[in-house]
Amino acid sequence: MIKILQVGLGPLGQKIGQYIGERHGVETVAAVEKNPSYIGKDTGVICGLAPTGVIVRDTLSAAIEGNQPDVAVLSTVSDLKRISGQIEEIAQLGIPIVSTCEELSFPWDCDPELANEIDRFAKEAGIAVVGTGVNPGFLMDALPTFLTAVCQRVDTVEVNRFQDAQFRRLPFQQKIGAGLSLEEFEQRKLAGTLRHVGLTESMQLIADRMGWQLEHTEDIVQPVVAEEEIQSKAMTILKGYARGVSQIGKAYSNGELKITLTFQATVGESESFDEVVIKGKPDIQSRIQNGVNGDIATSAIVLNTAKQILRVPPGLKTMADIPLVSYFQ
Repeated sequence: MIKILQVGLGPLGQKIGQYIGERHGVETVAAVEKNPSYIGKDTGVICGLAPTGVIVRDTLSAAIEGNQPDVAVLSTVSDLKRISGQIEEIAQLGIPIVSTCEELSFPWDCDPELANEIDRFAKEAGIAVVGTGVNPGFLMDALPTFLTAVCQRVDTVEVNRFQDAQFRRLPFQQKIGAGLSLEEFEQRKLAGTLRHVGLTESMQLIADRMGWQLEHTEDIVQPVVAEEEIQSKAMTILKGYARGVSQIGKAYSNGELKITLTFQATVGESESFDEVVIKGKPDIQSRIQNGVNGDIATSAIVLNTAKQILRVPPGLKTMADIPLVSYFQ
């Protein structure tokens, strides 16, 4: 039995907690959350399960008193700067960490100093740390990288992820700008609060594994405009307003476009799919029709990675550094 410390019980943390409750082989033994309305309540109840007797605390020391977890699942924020202190605090307790922080999936280019610092205190604590999720963590980096295992030569890698966001959590729909006027969309884009976090990290992970030295990358964000009024369970989107986002990442090496990642998430997207196209010897095209549900997949891959993080030498790792992750029962 793998004993889990949950840090962060927002919508994603609650879904992870629900999946832990449904799965044999893992159990939540401690939980930490800063939201005062959750502190002192039963973790199972918060996650929509029967009471488990695990009470939510506001500090790590109080949460793990008398019960040392095997792995910490850290699902709080998306950026490296805000999560680094949380990682260090958990590491000091000697607990390996699986995090949903997008920038943690491959942080050596965006903030090499902070990435090296996290790697250093993880090694000093004797624990491994990895950032993962459906994307980044799998669909746009680990999966295409693994598919190149049968290639004698790889010229380019292209990944296309199109999804109908009306089936995702409301915070996700808001994150992609659904329902905003084009002026509001542009303001949020310029502020850096409206984009899929992790596209650049995915390109860098692929390039690192291919041995490509990237000269520069691009991350192009544009609204997808509603041609007519759209009514979903979560919101009404007016004609001429944004129904979601189109985001394209491009990575160049030796003057050539080597990696193209297209992420499009909108309310009312006509077709959902995840596709990898590798040009080389041989050419490979792999397509998941109807796509992968991000909330389900992220929660599942976190739990499946929890087993493998226990087998990894200390330090900050990527999904390409740890043993192959799979479902386990």
